[in-house]
Amino acid sequence: MIPDVSKALSWLEAHPQVLKGIQRGIERETLRVTTDGQLATTPHPKSLGSALTNRWITTDFAEALLEFITPVDDDVDHLLDFLRDIHRHVSRELGSERMWPLSMPCFINSEDKIELAQYGTSHIGRFKTLYREGLKNRYGALMQTISGVHYNFSLPLEFWQAREGITDAESGKEKISDGYFRLIRNYYRFGWVIPYLFGASPAICSSFIKGRDVKIPFEKLKTGVCYLPYATSLRLSDLGYTNSSQSNLGITFNHLETYVEGLKKAISTQAEQFKPLDQKKNGHYQQLNSNILQIENEFYAPIRPKRVARDGESPSDALLRGGVEYIEVRSLDINPFSPIGIDANQARFLDLFLIWCALADAPEMSSDELQCTRYNWNRVILEGRKPGQTIGIGCDAARQPLDVVGKSLFADLLRVAEVLDGANNNSQYQNVCNKLISSFDDPELTFSGRMLQAVKDVGIGRFGLALAEQYRHMLQSEPLKVLTEEALEAERIASILRQEKMEKQDTQSFDEYLAEQNRR
Repeated sequence: MIPDVSKALSWLEAHPQVLKGIQRGIERETLRVTTDGQLATTPHPKSLGSALTNRWITTDFAEALLEFITPVDDDVDHLLDFLRDIHRHVSRELGSERMWPLSMPCFINSEDKIELAQYGTSHIGRFKTLYREGLKNRYGALMQTISGVHYNFSLPLEFWQAREGITDAESGKEKISDGYFRLIRNYYRFGWVIPYLFGASPAICSSFIKGRDVKIPFEKLKTGVCYLPYATSLRLSDLGYTNSSQSNLGITFNHLETYVEGLKKAISTQAEQFKPLDQKKNGHYQQLNSNILQIENEFYAPIRPKRVARDGESPSDALLRGGVEYIEVRSLDINPFSPIGIDANQARFLDLFLIWCALADAPEMSSDELQCTRYNWNRVILEGRKPGQTIGIGCDAARQPLDVVGKSLFADLLRVAEVLDGANNNSQYQNVCNKLISSFDDPELTFSGRMLQAVKDVGIGRFGLALAEQYRHMLQSEPLKVLTEEALEAERIASILRQEKMEKQDTQSFDEYLAEQNRR
């Protein structure tokens, strides 16, 4: 079931220096809510600067959906301190509003209450809002208010030099890209361990499914909680951010060129079901275009290969130019037990798991096998804590008990942890392994097990509001640790000036700009 990585682990133990300098970044989403748990209808606070150009504080789908972005960092604790400083600052700028501490949204009475994120009058800003208009019209606004945490991760060049025999990033970009795609294939095969351990959306507010045709057989409580008794992450189910209509795109993760080819085909092929949205409504566009994907970011995936794009460059063109630079893990629910939505144990586990994914052999995956892995994920997402749950790897593999597979994986992760701890002269990574492995013997120790127990009696609204209030007081009482008020204010002012400059630079009409973007 688990690939034999003993030789690769022995190699790593002999070359511990190759893990020095792992780079990480975090993006955390959170809804602004009122004191009674309703979605905030106020604009993005001016005191946070421009959502279009602020490097650290922006918005995602909705005006009320905040997104916090850290710089790249090679130290887990420093990274989390930076993220916490953003939270500390924002909590002081929100007045009476709170940050919703759960992935699944607060009580939203009507989708009409969800205002799309606004980015000003520049063509780029209008383009971003129109993209969100397309998402709303294609999939519904409610689904887009679901929040998550993205973990960006890259291995040091020294790792690839020692492992693949390359000399530098430019000449070795094909081998580095192949290595990251191997990591991604292993993530699809074994990444279900992430929602098993850290899925934190086993239940939802009944308002989320009101009036919707939902096929999931929920159990319902008088507190307004709809849940599945063994679910881990409803956010990752078809109910949540995933898009089942994209499952037939045939995009695979074997080679960079074929991956990009699949993406480019999807953004240049018209979809019959979206053609009616090409008609303007009350003089306004309803989407960017009627293609299967409006832009590449519309492709929903639990993990993505990434490279920082240059101005005017698409994500896929950036990948073709320079190869894969890092990967973005997208399957993390908001951690309700942390005021910043993620904790150090999770970050260190992800380090261990992603290193393991880069070391383990990963045969190429057909579209059919990719669908099989999704079936595995769905079992864990909907009933991962079910006693005797089994898991299979590959379409024809015999199923094995999930706890047995999980413990086998952790035996390997512990060896990776020993290498990392040896370099740092501590036992932080080993402590993470020793703590998390107990969740396979007792699934109620998982985030979903703990959360379901907490919300059953009081309801999701009261649970979420109590946490939001607790975290608000906690964050407001804490001094900044990495950032300074001067740095935050300087970024606020600079972001506003950057947006104003962009708005003055536009010369062509928005119609011309949109047509130009759609031709790319």
